[in-house]
Amino acid sequence: MRKSSTIKNEIFVTSEIGRLKRLMIHSPDSGLGKVVPSKAQDWLFEDIIHLDKMRKEEYDYYVKILLYFLDPEKIKGKMKEVDAPEANREFYKPDSTQYFKSDKVIDPQYLLSEILKNNDVKIRLVSAVCAIEKCSFETQHRLVGLSDIDLAKTLVSGSLPDKTMLFPPVPNFIFTRDIGIVINDHILLNSPAKLVRMRESLMMKYIFNHHDLFQNYRDKIIEITEDEHHFFATDEEKEDYRVTLEGGDVMTISNDHILIGCSERTTPKAVNQVISALFERNVVRKVSVIEIPAKRDFMHIDTVFTQVKRNVWVLYENLFVPKKKKANETFYQKTDADEALHVRIKQYEKGRKKPKNFKSIKDLLKNISFEDFRCNDEVKFIYSGNREFPFASREQWTDSCNVLALKEGVVVGYDRNTKTAEAFKKYGFEVITAGELLEKFEQGTLQPDDVKDTLILLPSAELSRARGGSHCMSLPLLREDIFTEIG
Repeated sequence: MRKSSTIKNEIFVTSEIGRLKRLMIHSPDSGLGKVVPSKAQDWLFEDIIHLDKMRKEEYDYYVKILLYFLDPEKIKGKMKEVDAPEANREFYKPDSTQYFKSDKVIDPQYLLSEILKNNDVKIRLVSAVCAIEKCSFETQHRLVGLSDIDLAKTLVSGSLPDKTMLFPPVPNFIFTRDIGIVINDHILLNSPAKLVRMRESLMMKYIFNHHDLFQNYRDKIIEITEDEHHFFATDEEKEDYRVTLEGGDVMTISNDHILIGCSERTTPKAVNQVISALFERNVVRKVSVIEIPAKRDFMHIDTVFTQVKRNVWVLYENLFVPKKKKANETFYQKTDADEALHVRIKQYEKGRKKPKNFKSIKDLLKNISFEDFRCNDEVKFIYSGNREFPFASREQWTDSCNVLALKEGVVVGYDRNTKTAEAFKKYGFEVITAGELLEKFEQGTLQPDDVKDTLILLPSAELSRARGGSHCMSLPLLREDIFTEIG
């Protein structure tokens, strides 16, 4: 199933832990600062955020860490200059002439401004957005008259250059993982569960189908659509026919195996479509489906586990503890609490008639480490909150399990999850703040290539309010193929 790859490929992902070479992120824009209390939950936020603090004191560290690991020439020796008060963050803004403009750490807003230079694309995208947002013809005409840079910023922020608000912002655009997933050399686009994410999904479809970066992959884009029965269902029945999928529920786990979560945001209908499409196109051989509770607590599978190394995983144990019967009990009556923790795991393999069942998530992850990665070492689990009550649940809520691997064993997490950081230390990982690491890079006392088995902690007081960690805030486009090392 695996396609051959070189680093020259523009997109290619076969694992969660191969060295990251290119990804898509979106720095917090002014739309985040427009989230008001009455709309916070409708816009998928738990609280309103302090935008300047989120940008300057938190997310900008994420950008600098990514640049140092992926494109160091853009940042090395420049931190004091770009972070000076008079610089006004122009370095981080995709609409600025001083934007860092990396081809390895890429902002979709910048890509959007580039495709809008094509007048035909511009007219079609504006028309589609105006239809979704129910704008007047006059507004549509006004948008078409904007420059490509101003229009891209307006489509993302919801406001014109003169600050007039035309339509709602897309505050979840920082969670680029949900927009799409690269599986080998294919792109799986999302179908968002919530209306607030419709515009960002539409913009990304245009980017993937029209930007030169993806011109060799347009016949490898996979989209899912509503089942035809959906159109004939009553309003009450439509819930059973929904086809929604978000990237936080998809992990390209190995070169011929992906995981899909069936969750609050991803429906069984969507899962079935994805499995059929991947098997028909011969993209992968195995798909493991993990059904987790459809609760806001968990949201996607990457909020309850992610991979750190071939044989190391970080996870929220409480969700996956198998239920036990009492001695001499002839039947087991489920309680509401038991139902909330119910997880089913089925693995589908092309050509195999019946799916393989796994009793627990640990069994599945051990199987992946042994079979997909050919590990001979013990499989280790780093637990949210270091298995301490009540910190496991508290820190899972603030994305302790949602880490991004920059390379095998080097991951980015949130500094507020202190108990989970202790668990990383217990397993021999160094734990360092993003600020401390960047200072070492700038001083030349440490190089990114020399960083091993490390948890890098981002400041996260404001970022954590949005319910998404570094894994959510990344769409990997290119990773080194770790399986060439395995042979």
